[in-house]
Amino acid sequence: MAENQSKAATQANEPAQAPVLRPGRAADPVPAPVAPGDQASAAVPASPAADPAPTGQTPETSSESEPSADRAEFRDTDGGKPERVLAESRQHKLRLMLRQCDRVLLMDFDLLAMNGWPDNFTMAEARRSRDLWLFSALIAAAIFLSGLTGFVPAWIAGGGFGAFVIILLLGMPAVRRIYTTKPSYLDLIMTRQRMLREARQHVAHLEGSDGLIWQCARMADFNPALKNTRFSHLLRLSESRGLSRQLTRREHVRLYLIYLLEAEKAYSRVQKAFFEGNQEALDRGWEEVAAEPEPRT
Repeated sequence: MAENQSKAATQANEPAQAPVLRPGRAADPVPAPVAPGDQASAAVPASPAADPAPTGQTPETSSESEPSADRAEFRDTDGGKPERVLAESRQHKLRLMLRQCDRVLLMDFDLLAMNGWPDNFTMAEARRSRDLWLFSALIAAAIFLSGLTGFVPAWIAGGGFGAFVIILLLGMPAVRRIYTTKPSYLDLIMTRQRMLREARQHVAHLEGSDGLIWQCARMADFNPALKNTRFSHLLRLSESRGLSRQLTRREHVRLYLIYLLEAEKAYSRVQKAFFEGNQEALDRGWEEVAAEPEPRT
């Protein structure tokens, strides 16, 4: 042991020598060829300064960005939900209006307008002609009856009887058409009744079993003319399902026609608003809002 200690002391006292290369090792070794598949694994940073950020900080950054993105998406969804609900409610309301008032498009204008309705002057003239015909027939009949009682001579009574027969023949429709083209008072009365009956049948067809114009009153926002008070009586009759039976005059039918014309204007505006709402819903990706109404059963 004393020998080893002396050797250690001797080595410690000697000056430091230059390093000596070991035998068989080249001073500048040539790098060995690397396979192409090992190039990715061989690309290791040479110094700590070129290393990326510490691994402990990367999850924290990603974890902070993900909640922020989720919060932004939640805000977008939550902000668009009220608009979607309002759009869906509005589309449902417009769809209901179109469904309940679509019979407005079946209106026959010529039938309800009654353009061939005989006016009062024509009726008065025909009534005057009828009264003159009746008066002439009564005079001829009185002369004939006076001759039977001996009050007038027989030849005058015979002339009265002949005049009475001629007057009666002139009153027959087949003979009347020979010498005049003017309709008789009875023909005008029958024409008025026929036109009024056809108009009432058409109104009954339009109203159906549920009524029509009282349901169209909800389209007043698209046409303020539907709020006019002169239509209030018609609306009450339509709601009670007795409108067609109460149309006994031409003025009533014409008023009903005016309301239908205003309702048709409102219907076209509702239809336009409905289609625009559908297009806007499709543009924003709201397929449920833009869904087509269910077919009628």
